This record gives sequence, C-alpha cells and structure tokens, in this order.
Amino acid sequence: MIISWNTTQACNINCIHCYRDAGTKRSDELNTQEGKNLLTQIARAGFKIMILSGGEPLLRPDIYELISHAKSCGMRPVIGTNGTLITKEAAVNLKAAGLAVAGISIDSLDQSTHDHFRGCSGAWEQTLSGIESCREAGLPFQIHTTVTSYNEQEITEITDRAVKLGAIAHHIFFLVPTGRGKDIEDTSLKTAQYEALLEHILDKQSQVPIELKPTCAPQFMRIATQRGMKTRFTKGCLAGTSYCVILPNGDVQPCPYLPIAVGNVRKMDFDDIWQQSTLFNELRNQPLKGGCANCGYDQVCGGCRARAYYYADGDYMAEEPWCAYGR
Repeated sequence: MIISWNTTQACNINCIHCYRDAGTKRSDELNTQEGKNLLTQIARAGFKIMILSGGEPLLRPDIYELISHAKSCGMRPVIGTNGTLITKEAAVNLKAAGLAVAGISIDSLDQSTHDHFRGCSGAWEQTLSGIESCREAGLPFQIHTTVTSYNEQEITEITDRAVKLGAIAHHIFFLVPTGRGKDIEDTSLKTAQYEALLEHILDKQSQVPIELKPTCAPQFMRIATQRGMKTRFTKGCLAGTSYCVILPNGDVQPCPYLPIAVGNVRKMDFDDIWQQSTLFNELRNQPLKGGCANCGYDQVCGGCRARAYYYADGDYMAEEPWCAYGR
C-alpha cells in the first residue's frame, strides 16, 4: 500500500499544471509533532511506501526529521520534488535521513518548454543540478513527467534521457484537471491520443532497463493484461483502495486529484479514517458505472476516479471519460 502526504502548500516555483495550486504556505499546516504522529498512524494502518510531497517538500525545515521518522516506523520514505532545491548538501542529508528515492520532475527535453511548464526561468538547469547532486550522493532517483499535448511526442525520448542520467524509473503522469491544471484542461490527452501513448509507453518498456509507470492512466493495466505483460502492479487506479493522500492541513482525500475530504487527522486518527470512511468503502466495494462496468477489466484497471469525478459532475463512480474500451 502506498500513500502521499502533501507536507506543505509552499513552493518555490509556479507550475502551470499544479494540482495543489501551490505557492504560499498555509497557516494551518500540520506541525512537526502532528506530522510524526500522522506517520505513526499511517504505518499502523499498514502502508509501506510513504510519499512526502507538496508543494515543495524541501521547503519544510523538518523534512529530514519526517523522513527519518517514516523510516523508523518501517515505511519506505520517498519524496516528490521539482529538484531545484537539491543541493549537494541537501542530497547528502536526504540520504542520511533514510530517503529511499527522490522523484524529480522533468517535463521536456527542451529547456524553454520545461521552464514554461514549471513557471520558472532557470528551472531546467537547477533540476539537472539537483539530479547530479543525487548521483554524487548515491541517492536513487526517478524521473516524473506530466503529459500534455505540449510534450506527448517526446515522452519516450525523456525516458531515454532518464536512463542516461541514471534514474531507476520514469513515472509518466497523465494530466487530471484539478488545481491550476483546470486552466490547461484543453491540453490533456483525449481518447485516441491517450490510448496511443499508453501503447507506445508499453512498447518502450521492453527496450529500456528501468521501470516505466503510467500514472492517472489506469488503462495501462488493461493493455498490459491484453498483451500478456507481467508487471509488479496489481491495479491501475488505487484511489481509496490501497492509496490516499493527506493534505497540508490534515484533510484526507482518495487521491490528490479527487477533491473530496473524508476526514481530518486532527479530529480522528488516520487509521480509523482509512477503515471507516464511507467513500473509501464505496470505492472498494461498489460496482463502477457505464463502460467501466462493462469492459471486463474493472478489477485490474478501475478507470481514473478523479477524471470521472471532474467530467461527470462529481460522480466518482462514473466511467472513465477518455477510455472507449467497453462502450
């Protein structure tokens, strides 16, 4: 089981797709002790992989303490970062704290395109410097890329660059219109583009030595199953079933892109929220609707619940809008 904690709303750059609409720190963010209590409860609930993200997690002065505590609880701590703040000292400190992997964002091989997407001139160079700092410190890292029509033609080229840089994986995030991502909804891949890129990514997997993981595109599991491909993954969309997210103020959501709070860890222990949430139990036990109910791959795919929510007027059990299979 895997979980994310958006540790802060603060960020040093202004990405045009940011699902958290990050920038300024919230006044009600969980403090260090609250964060450590949360991590203890998350481990108690059975989660094994702890993603510390943001905003930009490296803007939290206590991030090393939180990483260390997550590891002491028996979890595998990783971070999701834009990479611009990973100095040589930071990389050494992250590894010493027990960080397993740094997930670092690269959205284009063209510097100006990447900087535009990240809303920050110079972000490309700073990110590459952060990657080099990880390499020198011996800290494993993987590359994260958000797909839009801006960069869909270069996704597998970014994979090749990730291999050359020494990354252990390339995780490819398909845009879901939440936060500032709503402003660029028209750049999200629709049905034919969506399917074609997933096919292309799975073709590429057989050509490279690192893991490729489409995210917020659960149909990759249906395609892999149809091809007889073996993966370490068991299902495409994990929202509310074996994954959820905690926001900076302690609100719990099924995923970062499905903006429905099911509880708050200041009012109720996380492990109790995880077990008792009506919405979570609906996602775990109720049948999906439309094409997602008819395709025969609902148990390995599940359709993107956040995309269904956005395009079906809040119905998170509706069919995945950009998948034509099963209709």
